[in-house]
Amino acid sequence: MGMFDALNFSASGLTAQRLRMDVASSNMANVDSTRGRLLENGEWEPYRRKMVVLGSGESSFKSMFNKAVNHNGNLNGVKVSEIKNDETPFKSVYQPDHPDAGEDGFVQLPNVDPLKEMVDLMSATRSYEANVTALNAAKGMYLKALEIGR
Repeated sequence: MGMFDALNFSASGLTAQRLRMDVASSNMANVDSTRGRLLENGEWEPYRRKMVVLGSGESSFKSMFNKAVNHNGNLNGVKVSEIKNDETPFKSVYQPDHPDAGEDGFVQLPNVDPLKEMVDLMSATRSYEANVTALNAAKGMYLKALEIGR
């Protein structure tokens, strides 16, 4: 493990958690968006909740373990694997006077649950803060090491 790997790990975590916060904020902003995507038939589909999938930068545990044991390469921190759509069904609410209501009077609303989004946002915020703390601890250790050399 190299000297600055701790900084790289924290930096990758900060980037990933910031993206999680951005996606949760986007989901919250679109909680009432009934026109998220135009389908091929000319109909509108409500906004579909997005989810961030995190993973390691390595393809397998074995390759990551071998790199750590043999010191033959930089280990990667957290990487965003993908941002995927939540495939849970949309909510149907009876609002016959809504412009997007169907013939039966029901409106399809996004599958965004504000409570889930707030929990995800709080979790990402706490993880971000933990990465900042780890980054500052590593920086402090490096500064102390430089003071020893004086």
